[in-house]
Formats: sequence, structure tokens, C-alpha cells
Amino acid sequence: MEAPLYPDFPLDPSTPGGGQPAFWVGPRHLAGDDGRLYDAVAGTLSGLGWTSLAIVRGRHEPDEAPEDRQVLRSTVLHISPDALRWAQWNLADEPFHLGDLPITWQISARANTSSPLASWSSYFTTDVPGEAVADFLVALDARDEPAMPLDGPELVLDAVTAHGWLPDIDQPHTAATDPTFTSHISLGEVPPLIQDADPRVLTAEADETGPAGWQAWAEPALGAPCLWAASFGSSVPHDLVAAFAASLGSTAPVLRRVLPVATRERLLQAPA
Repeated sequence: MEAPLYPDFPLDPSTPGGGQPAFWVGPRHLAGDDGRLYDAVAGTLSGLGWTSLAIVRGRHEPDEAPEDRQVLRSTVLHISPDALRWAQWNLADEPFHLGDLPITWQISARANTSSPLASWSSYFTTDVPGEAVADFLVALDARDEPAMPLDGPELVLDAVTAHGWLPDIDQPHTAATDPTFTSHISLGEVPPLIQDADPRVLTAEADETGPAGWQAWAEPALGAPCLWAASFGSSVPHDLVAAFAASLGSTAPVLRRVLPVATRERLLQAPA
């Protein structure tokens, strides 16, 4: 059985953890990940019947006694029953950053099992609300063809504007922000190193803009470090991004014991 990465925060939110009081808080997009992003998402994957395995690596320094050898669990991989989709948790021994934040979950899918390569990948950093990542995975699991595009980008903006987010003045059809102008979602240039099977990603020249993908992030104050960031490759189906966006913009309160310092004063709180 896989040991929890955050033992102080059990999967059952009603169980006291470390003596810290629990609160119902909102808005969700500023509530952070409660310091238990792995457990929250892995619990969803387990419920969906995905298989998990840990990739374990050891480190042996010169002249080091065998009993002193360091063992690092660098990756936990969750695979769907049909092997067409997988979610990878990356630990901090080899960080990959997005918006200057370490990426935790990388979620990918392929069209068929004959190809070892992902058709698309999506990336989520620390403090992305676990509920939004979980809802993205539930939508992915429910899809018969996880790499087949369906519908258009308007689905994503409809998902957040239904919860009161505002279309961007300059890009009303491709970007939106929450009413406090803190969190954003936009269809635009994909950051470097984001993996995607679209051949235009590989053929675009240095001075050319490649295919667009959805990007989302929270910036607590203008010019301040991001609270969280998420990036979707250009081939990620829009309906899956819409599932993430709808959950992100949801007005339903979420249970938290650990509140982000950067947004704590902006959160509405009620004792749980």
C-alpha cells in the first residue's frame, strides 16, 4: 500500500490532522492545495480504479557505507485500466518549474496503446486546488477517446463565466479573469518544455508562435509571485480544460486546514 506523502493530512477531511482546525473557505481558486495535493488527487485516482506504482531510485556516494545509502522516491505513476491515460507525481529531487513554481502532477493521454508517446500532457504546480485537478481527471477517465478533440475553446470560457468570471477586455474570446483580477485563464502561447504530439510544436521556428494551449494561474498581487499555475498542451481537448475551469471557478466552499499566506486575507472562512 502506498504511504501518504502528507501523513498529517488524512484523506478523510473530518479526521483531525495535527491538531489544526479546519475551515470551509472560498473562493476555491485562492484556497491553495491544503498541503496535501498528492493525497487529494491520488484518492480520486484510486476510486477510479487506476493502478499506482512508485519509481524508486537510490543514491550511493563514494566511500559511503551500504547502510547509509540514500533511497529517493522520485516519482509515483498512476495508470488507467486501459493504459491510455496516466498521472505522474513528481517529487522535489528533480524539480520542473512552471511560473517559478515546482510542478507536482503531470497528466497525459495517448490515442492507442501501440504508441508509447503521449498525445498531450498537462501540468499542475503546488497550490493548485486539488478539487480542480481531481475533476479534470474524472472528466478524462470518463472519455472513451482521451486524445480526440471535441467542441471548441468557447467551452472553457463558458465554464468560468458561468461562475462570474469576466472575459478579458482585450481577448474576450480567449481569456477570462475572476472578479478580483487575481486568477486568470487564457488560450495562448505554450511555455517551453510542455510536451505535445502536435507536429507544429516541433517545426515552429524560434521567432514563430507555435500552436496555442490553455494556461491558468493565480497572481495574488500585480508583479507578485504566482500562487499556482497550470499548463495544458495544445492538443488537450477543450472539454477537459473546461472541467478543470468549472471546478476552479466553483463558488462551493472547500475544506482547508492550511491556508496560503499570500491569499489568506482574501478568503472567506467559516469553522468546519
